[in-house]
Amino acid sequence: MHNLIIIGSGPAGLTAAIYASRAQLNPVVIEGMEPGGQLTTTTVIENWPGTPDGVDGPKLMADMKQQAQKFGTVFKNGIVSQTDLRQKPFSITVGDETLETTCLIIASGASARLLGLEEEKKLMGRGVSVCATCDGFFFRGKNVLVVGGGDSALEEAVYLSNLASSVTVVHRRNELRASKIMQEKAFSISNIDFLWDSVIDKIDDPEKATVTGAAIKNVKSGEVTQHTCDGIFVAIGHIPNTGFVAGQIDMDDQGFILTENGTKTNIAGVFAAGDVTDPTYKQAITAAGMGCMATLDAERYLQGI
Repeated sequence: MHNLIIIGSGPAGLTAAIYASRAQLNPVVIEGMEPGGQLTTTTVIENWPGTPDGVDGPKLMADMKQQAQKFGTVFKNGIVSQTDLRQKPFSITVGDETLETTCLIIASGASARLLGLEEEKKLMGRGVSVCATCDGFFFRGKNVLVVGGGDSALEEAVYLSNLASSVTVVHRRNELRASKIMQEKAFSISNIDFLWDSVIDKIDDPEKATVTGAAIKNVKSGEVTQHTCDGIFVAIGHIPNTGFVAGQIDMDDQGFILTENGTKTNIAGVFAAGDVTDPTYKQAITAAGMGCMATLDAERYLQGI
């Protein structure tokens, strides 16, 4: 029986753990499918406050974990397969083990939708990115591709147009799904171009450990052409990691957990923080802030306030 279990070990989960362990709540963190979260797939992070020279993503997460351990957080490696939030104590199943807890913080994050190419995995953080706000700075004066046709893709393209020399939006259809106002804005920017009815067939060059270009296929003609570029930003949405609480907790139509009055969910004693409840900002610093909020909310709940 535990006081507090935290599901997820990204910026939200680890910040929640640091606050919880310092408050002597004896938290247990279940690390999940990607210990350390999405930042472990990045290289240098330059927008994390207090790091004027930038910080290595995996190192930042390792340091945060060490800090939580220093104050007494217990870490459990594994993936949550199911939960029972219908009665208290809540039960959490990890592998063959079932844990019980009075209070729960869900900080399981969201996974970026990817293209499914083998090179994409090898070059993630080495020219392939899922976050222009995070990585756009590295592509000043360079040529980049943005994959997608919704608001997220055009927001990425508009942001990158202020940094990159050229931005080419690659979209599998001949019209965009984005809102009219975003379309008008993107169409009005001179260094944003569009490749219609097209998909990326292959990314070069894993052997050089950096993006040098892409083979792009026209879905109507089948013709494949080679495009030179320095970076590829995949903006086809995120999938919140909420399958293990499906049907038990209020979510929006995309599967993001709904919260109110801070980080409270519709179930008393269950809180949510980070990308799992954030379809808008999706930043490490906002996730960390919500992790702090979730622990403060959980602490008040445990105290009966």
